[in-house]
Amino acid sequence: MRILFMGTPDFALPTLRALCESGHEIVGVVTKIDTPKGRGHHLTPPPIKVYALEQNIPVYQPSTLKGEEFAATLAELDPELIVVVAFGKILPQNVLDYPKYGCVNVHGSLLPEYRGAAPMQRAIIDGKKTTGITTMLMAAGLDTGDMLLKAEVEIGENDNFEDIHDRLADCGAKLLIETVEKLERGEIISEKQDDSLATYAAKIEKSDCQLDFSRPARELHNLIRGLSPIPLSFTHTPDGKLLKIVASRVVDDEKTIDEPAGTVISVDDDIKVACGKGILSLLTVVPEGKGRMSAADFVRGRKIAEGDLLS
Repeated sequence: MRILFMGTPDFALPTLRALCESGHEIVGVVTKIDTPKGRGHHLTPPPIKVYALEQNIPVYQPSTLKGEEFAATLAELDPELIVVVAFGKILPQNVLDYPKYGCVNVHGSLLPEYRGAAPMQRAIIDGKKTTGITTMLMAAGLDTGDMLLKAEVEIGENDNFEDIHDRLADCGAKLLIETVEKLERGEIISEKQDDSLATYAAKIEKSDCQLDFSRPARELHNLIRGLSPIPLSFTHTPDGKLLKIVASRVVDDEKTIDEPAGTVISVDDDIKVACGKGILSLLTVVPEGKGRMSAADFVRGRKIAEGDLLS
């Protein structure tokens, strides 16, 4: 099958790699433009572009998919199927309608749950025990297309965004290959989504990242791991310094401490904090102006003490 691949970040890499190894003809890769990164603001290519060039696959980085220019490129490449994984751009109708087998998206949730930009993070933040991958035929709406195949992935109590991201990326690659094979053989019956069951996974904003210790310890733990290793949740030390939290554990789900929420009740190898309900242990932190360190090292630096209030 002649396949055009559209994707940008690391999440898309396992799927492109699997397609390259599957024997299908990858006629091209479409990705977003190089972006400036680091202190020097050097233009950095997307991970997908780097891999595609290593495989001698033509790479296209159009500023828009609308208009005659990309339409001409599409006609020249003439794909039978377009595979889309975390591309980051909306596909216009003429692109959606072009391939014989349609445009198949690899989405990081069990649709119709968690449509939108941050399905993996939101599932963890919400304390879900299970998530997964859905392959679907793309339509004009936001993740509203007919579903093809699904695969479940367990979310462990202490799994963070990175853990689930990597697990789902590998799962998505395997499920996409199965989807392509079954599409080619005509063995898939698509299933319409039940819109009444749909939920929306909004993009992560800075306001989502601030810790409110009046909330239960379990909710805060889920928030911390859902935002780790990026963009990271944060609080402030008594001197007003920013303190980002990389990892935590729930010490107690139910206990109520007779101290204001956010009070540091113990410092040793970790930092135990009283919450609105329960006790949370902070294990790894990023102090303002510093690199990542263990809570124990932060304590040894005498930057925090029992009785301090995080806010």
